[in-house]
Amino acid sequence: MRPDQRNRLPYDDVLQTIGWTPLIRLNRVTRGLVTPVYGKAEFFNPGGSVKDRIGLPIIERAEREGKLKPGGTIVEGTSGNTGIGLAIAAALRGYRCIFTMPDKMSQEKVRLLKAFGAEVIITPTAVPPDHPDNYVMMARRIAAEMPNAILANQFYNDANPQAHYETTGPELWEQTAGRITHFVASAGTGGTITGVGRYLKEKNPAIRIIAGDPAGSILGEYWRSDGSIKIDGAPYKVEGIGQDKVPGTLDMHVIDDYRTVSDRDAFVMARRLTREEGLFVGGSSGLIAHVALQVAREVNDPHALVVTFLCDTGERYLSKLYSDEWMRENQLLEPDHVRIADLLGAKADDAPAVVSVAPTTTVRQALRLMNLHDVSQLPVLDADNCIGSVSESAVSARALENTKLLDAAVSDVMDAPFPVVESSQSLDGVVKLLTKTNPAVLVRTRDRIAGIVTRSDVLHFLMMR
Repeated sequence: MRPDQRNRLPYDDVLQTIGWTPLIRLNRVTRGLVTPVYGKAEFFNPGGSVKDRIGLPIIERAEREGKLKPGGTIVEGTSGNTGIGLAIAAALRGYRCIFTMPDKMSQEKVRLLKAFGAEVIITPTAVPPDHPDNYVMMARRIAAEMPNAILANQFYNDANPQAHYETTGPELWEQTAGRITHFVASAGTGGTITGVGRYLKEKNPAIRIIAGDPAGSILGEYWRSDGSIKIDGAPYKVEGIGQDKVPGTLDMHVIDDYRTVSDRDAFVMARRLTREEGLFVGGSSGLIAHVALQVAREVNDPHALVVTFLCDTGERYLSKLYSDEWMRENQLLEPDHVRIADLLGAKADDAPAVVSVAPTTTVRQALRLMNLHDVSQLPVLDADNCIGSVSESAVSARALENTKLLDAAVSDVMDAPFPVVESSQSLDGVVKLLTKTNPAVLVRTRDRIAGIVTRSDVLHFLMMR
């Protein structure tokens, strides 16, 4: 169905709504770039992801080959989205579904699969690809042992890339009127980038196919070494893409460049797409968009056209990358830009903004003032200029040795003045000024001293956040 005809007539079932997802220009995250970047919004599919495209083709192939019979069971190892695509098609065809999933996948995906009536078995993430508890190996074993069951086998099933060759590739060619110059995607099974890449290369061999890979996956390094280097994968947080074993549905020869991206960069970009573009996407979309913006910056050509792939909806990751608590626990949240003014605003209102003394104040008066306000140091101010400082420990020690100092002016015993910073300065910058020999800084706002910050103030502020 052509995009200009979409939704004009009723559909026979929900499966007919799969595909012809919109192509949307990115405007705010691409500021400063002359190369246009568009996102293929696959979360418009009924199951919320690109994997809806392969569910029915996999089932139909198994039916044609006589492997899947009425009342049969579909088994698959999935990161969640393929399971949902299969579950939607299975619901209409009357099949049972059993899915194995690594334990790093979000609870939203688990609950969604169960909502479609699927059985879900959670497996450990940190096991080798050939371990019996690996989610793919476990699915393979269940399918082999269960009567009238098939393994969907998305990692080795040609129906996977073929679905993208027949639908996603032609859609992109038509939606861009053949002007697409760069297609940026990623590989989990490799079906999307393989199918789309093959179609676009047939249409125009000059089109560049670029893959993004999570740091920890082996695929990028495998491609860069042309398979000559064998490496072990490492854990990573992005879901649905990357692998610790090269899948059979991934055609490495169609890819022109492979780039590795950290979890942090992937998640930061996903959150930016949501907050700046209104595109609520998952971490894999953020990773791919991060690469797409790199490519657009390097190409620097207004006549080029970069297409990035927005794989699935961010609703699957509310408890993960869209949770500040989860992001902080995993050291993935960019540090907040906290100003020193934010700390001053959080201090108790019942204390004076600045407790200070004049140069002519006596040491006795200064010590009484420190005791009254429960502070251990005071700035010495001449008008709004800090000309020195006095600390309780230093003047007390000297006064015990010579009691006459109690009646001396603080100007006679004061130490170096405290540094003065603007209230707009970052907290990180101020922390560097606080040392054992420099226990406080003064904060200036509009040419007047507005507050004082000590090391204990900073520590208390950070503990309360």
